[in-house]
Amino acid sequence: MQEVHLAGNILEYMGKHPSLREGVFLAPGSLVVGDVLIGKDSSIWFQTLVRGDVNYIRIGENVNIQDMTVVHVSRNTHPVEIGNHVSVGHRAVLHGCKLKDHSFVGMGAIIMDGVELGEYSFVAAGAMVTPGKIIPPGVMVMGSPAKIVRDITEDERNLIERTAANYVMYKNNYLQDPFYRISGV
Repeated sequence: MQEVHLAGNILEYMGKHPSLREGVFLAPGSLVVGDVLIGKDSSIWFQTLVRGDVNYIRIGENVNIQDMTVVHVSRNTHPVEIGNHVSVGHRAVLHGCKLKDHSFVGMGAIIMDGVELGEYSFVAAGAMVTPGKIIPPGVMVMGSPAKIVRDITEDERNLIERTAANYVMYKNNYLQDPFYRISGV
């Protein structure tokens, strides 16, 4: 059997069971439900809900979804698709949206149905991206409702890359503790 690293909760829903790739970390108190695929070396942090009950959720590699975030879908119309090296800040809400590789969602931001975030797009803390917005690559989005305010800086681009890499390191630190290692799940 494959060894998976987790300490959170996994629930089947109507015959659909979450699938976790190598090196995934589910923090205690996190909950992953239904038709969810989580890619290699990704992490779901404390008190986060990933609810793929009425549509699917696909999370890429090296993704971190931080504490108290909600990831949910819309039945039959809007799944959630998250690329690789994506960071989602604490208490964010992702609902029926697509986040391309290296996108960044700040703390408390809300990303609604049909939104697509381009590569290296940066949604500022507290922003609300309204339904159907297409955010191009490499821009800063702020406000409620959110608007594109400028291109990201080189420092922000580096922050996006550094945050994703740091969270892989953080989850590996947790996984060194035998408490977080469960075989055969």
